[in-house]
Amino acid sequence: WSSIGLVPTRVRIPIPSLMKNIEVEIRSFISKEEYERLLDYFKNNAELFREDPDEITYYFDCDEDLRIQKNVEYAKIWLKKGKIHDEHREEIEVKVKRDDFELLEKFFLGLGYNVAVKWHRKRHLFRWGDIEVSMGHTKGYGYIIELEKMSDEKGKDAALEHLKQKLKELGVPLTPKEEFDKKYEHYINNWREILGQETVSE
Repeated sequence: WSSIGLVPTRVRIPIPSLMKNIEVEIRSFISKEEYERLLDYFKNNAELFREDPDEITYYFDCDEDLRIQKNVEYAKIWLKKGKIHDEHREEIEVKVKRDDFELLEKFFLGLGYNVAVKWHRKRHLFRWGDIEVSMGHTKGYGYIIELEKMSDEKGKDAALEHLKQKLKELGVPLTPKEEFDKKYEHYINNWREILGQETVSE
């Protein structure tokens, strides 16, 4: 029998009014040159807390945005409310041991879900003051900078404006949601071919 080992965590009973379970996030596509410039900037002006050469994420074909992910430290089940690329989204995560990623996939396949799309991303994660910064390159998708801050319902709009201001200070224009949606739609319809082609060429 196989069992999934949960990563030990400290259990806290949340006070509803103080819960920060709203992910406020903005993102932009950037060029390879901009990626390298910003990566150098954050290495000198922020705290690098994770470097991942191949972060793997699977999305499942269900009504909710249900994912599993494996990085260099752990694997996790990941549920995000709302619509893809929304600026405010409630999220729920359950972390497990990294080696249990394949068990997670078998678990959801056994429940009748299928893997709808797979992503392979190289990325650096930084703490930049009170903001989490992701500098990533996703195969077949592009170079992306993401700024994220956790908030509660009351503070989400102020958090969003704060992130937009910080992105502006970096000299990076905000990519419209419609452009992300268009590239996302192309990727999910062609990801098998895209990853196959890139695997052969690398």
